Amino acid sequence: MMAKTDVSRETILVVDDEPAVRSLVRSILAAQGYRVVEAEDADAARHLAGEGSRAIDLLLTDMVMPGVSGTALARELMTTRPDLKVLFMSGFADPTRFGADRLEHGSHFLQKPFKPATLTAKVREVLGST
Repeated sequence: MMAKTDVSRETILVVDDEPAVRSLVRSILAAQGYRVVEAEDADAARHLAGEGSRAIDLLLTDMVMPGVSGTALARELMTTRPDLKVLFMSGFADPTRFGADRLEHGSHFLQKPFKPATLTAKVREVLGST
């Protein structure tokens, strides 16, 4: 029998330049018991991740944002947080145009728009992966 995961101990950093997307994702994940921290861009995400005492279990980031892409942000954050799990999301029909084809082995992707159940299932899958 598998032990139940205590999601209230898991923190997700949500990075998306669209406030409505961040708000919706936060609401869905918080309702499931996750701790959610939001960033509107890579600079804000770097700042939040740079607070060493803050545990971040999952980076949930849009792939296409002004300035720095989600893939570049993930690579950067993983240099100081090598155990960080990453879930990329994009609303573009062909995310390979924006770097999805260059994702590292073991990377995870979620196509926007998504249903709440799809989001929570994918988050659980990624957090449970090794």
